[in-house]
Amino acid sequence: MIDKSEIKVHKKLFGLDHLRAFAIILVFFFHYYIISDGEPEWLPDVASFGWTGVDLFFVLSGFLISSQLFLQIKNGQLISFKVFFIKRFFRIVPAYLATVGIYFCFPYFREKEALPSIWRFLTFTQNFNLNLKDYGTFSHCWSLCVEEHFYLFLPIILIFLQTSKLFSKSYWLLIGLFLFGFAIRFYSFNYLYLPKIGEENSWVYWYKFIYYPTYNRLDGLLVGVSIAGIYQFLPNLWTRLSKYGNQFLVLSLCILTGAYFLCEDLQTFKISVFGFPLIAIGFGFMVVGSISSTSFLYKMNSKITTFIANLSFSIYLTHKGIITTTHKLLKDFEIENNVMLLICLITCILGAYILHLTIEKPFMKIRNKTIKEI
Repeated sequence: MIDKSEIKVHKKLFGLDHLRAFAIILVFFFHYYIISDGEPEWLPDVASFGWTGVDLFFVLSGFLISSQLFLQIKNGQLISFKVFFIKRFFRIVPAYLATVGIYFCFPYFREKEALPSIWRFLTFTQNFNLNLKDYGTFSHCWSLCVEEHFYLFLPIILIFLQTSKLFSKSYWLLIGLFLFGFAIRFYSFNYLYLPKIGEENSWVYWYKFIYYPTYNRLDGLLVGVSIAGIYQFLPNLWTRLSKYGNQFLVLSLCILTGAYFLCEDLQTFKISVFGFPLIAIGFGFMVVGSISSTSFLYKMNSKITTFIANLSFSIYLTHKGIITTTHKLLKDFEIENNVMLLICLITCILGAYILHLTIEKPFMKIRNKTIKEI
């Protein structure tokens, strides 16, 4: 996940705030649609594509995190893994552990009956071999696991490339990882998932073998890294591209519209192998448009989207539990479905704001103090 201080590094790119807010809204509606059994009636058509909100987060994280590290490399600075680790630790782990604690200590908060073993949460390995049917509680933190793996390996790889004088050839690594994604998903679909078709609850295996594992979901992060590479190291190319900010946004919407119809049935070969990179490219163009000085997203400064963006990590962590708890508390009242959705939206924002004030902000202050002392 990314925070406002990281966006400031990039000349207050307000467009990224809009995208962070958009991403968490997509995720919220998708999970509300699942928890509420498709109510209100209009929600399924709107929310069924909301699972791609995490793909937008992947592109945003790939861009912002790698762009910071690329800037250091461009300025001739050696990347400090220690500083990088401290930044990510204080940004993510305190709020995450607080939420894990709530899930384990208060069963009423859980959206399903059973949790995976706590060691999976503590080691960020929950996204491997995840049985969504039996242990689907707090399953949405699978995407945080993917990002944590990215935060671990990206600086290590860049430090190696920096010290070995191979950074100028690093684009080959990007290409290789993109191709690896196609190959491993092809293998996962044909040799892990297909043999399970016909078994009871075979859909569980599609999520276990294809949707959740980190090695199958690198596309969004790689697209973000690629954008950051152009942004930082190819200024002439970026200047030419940034002239077409709004056009990139339109192109993004066209690609994502095509992906929306393509992804009506997720558990197919074409989606499993080609769907994720298509969505990543679509959101990649959206990010390019949002950071282009000619686009309306770049120029628009909204306090509302900035507020939601600042709470996006806390909303991400807590929203399923808060939606579930709100429904349980109000189950004896005859509340119209649209009103219930609005109430849940408000309670999710309030809950996230409390987590932000009590955990995120204090630990961000500790982070800043710790870095200054290094």
